[in-house]
Amino acid sequence: MDDEDDFQPGEPIVELAREDLDPLSVEELDARIRRLEAEIERVKAHKAGKTGHMSAADALFAKR
Repeated sequence: MDDEDDFQPGEPIVELAREDLDPLSVEELDARIRRLEAEIERVKAHKAGKTGHMSAADALFAKR
């Protein structure tokens, strides 16, 4: 994973990226992909919520 520099050693995302995928079956890989996609959607939803809060705060405190 090229973006490992963005994370600290020992963080779950770093450990996850270092896991050996060779022992996993196609079904296990598909399940892993589904879990990762679900996590991506969760993070995107959280980000959208934060973005909405920031926009509301910016509008509230905008110079008039």
